[in-house]
Amino acid sequence: MPRRGLSASAAVLLLAGVTACSGESEGAPEPSPSAPAAASASAEAFSGARGELAARAARAMDTAYAALYTLDDGRGQPRNVVATAGRDGTWRVDVTGGALGGTADVSIVSTAAGVFQCTLGSQSNPISPTCVKVAKPGKRVPAEYSPRVERLFRQWLPVFTDRQSALAVAEVPPLAGAKGTCFSIDSISASLADPVDIGIYCYADDGVLTAARVGFGEIKVTNQIAGPATVPLPGPETAGPPMGMDAPPPPPPVQPTGVIPSA
Repeated sequence: MPRRGLSASAAVLLLAGVTACSGESEGAPEPSPSAPAAASASAEAFSGARGELAARAARAMDTAYAALYTLDDGRGQPRNVVATAGRDGTWRVDVTGGALGGTADVSIVSTAAGVFQCTLGSQSNPISPTCVKVAKPGKRVPAEYSPRVERLFRQWLPVFTDRQSALAVAEVPPLAGAKGTCFSIDSISASLADPVDIGIYCYADDGVLTAARVGFGEIKVTNQIAGPATVPLPGPETAGPPMGMDAPPPPPPVQPTGVIPSA
C-alpha cells in the first residue's frame, strides 16, 4: 500500500517553501532573546564531552536553519521529517505520518503564544492546515498529541546546557552515515524520569542536529538550507480537538439494504 504523506521530492519543496513563507511573515510573535545568551554562559562551565555537548546545544539556540531528515522507526519505509528553526526562537517540525496511526501528517510549531499541533495537507489528503494549541510556551506537548520527534530539535537543548540536569555524556563514534560529533546521553538518576530521550545525538559544529538514535527510531539529515527570521503557524488556530497518535477506530459495518424475507 502506498504511504500517504510527503514524498522525498515533496519534502524538499516543503523545506524551501517553509523557509520562503516564514521569512516574509509579518507580525509573528518573538520569544525572549535572552535564552541563547543564558545557554552560552551555562555551556562555558562544563568540561569534556559534557561541555562539548553543552556548547553545541548553546550554538544550536542561535542557529536558524531548515533541514530535511529521514526517520526510521523500524516499522517499514522511513518517513520524512522537516525541521525549521527561526532566528527569533520560533520553530516547527513536520512529520510524515506522525498522527492517527501513521495515516495523517502533522506539524508541531512553537511560538511565543504557545506550542501548537497542526494538521498538514498532502496530495493524497488535500486539506487546509489548521492548528490547535496543546501546550504553553516552552512546554512539552502532551504524550497523547505528540509524535515525539519534535523533542529532539529544540526542547532538549536547555536540558543539555543545564548544569543541574542528571545526565551522563560521552563522545562516541559517529552513527553510520552521520556527520558531526556524536554523544551518548544517559540518565544518572534511577529514581527520576529520564530528563531527555536517552540515546545517541550527533551535532554539526553550528549545533544543528545531524542524526540521533533514540527509543522510537533513528533520524538522519539529508538536506539543509538557511533558516528564516521567524516561523509562523501554517494555518489558523482553531478550538480543536488535536489529533491523537493512535489510528482511529474503523467505521461501523454498513448495514445491508433491501427487504428482509419473512420467516
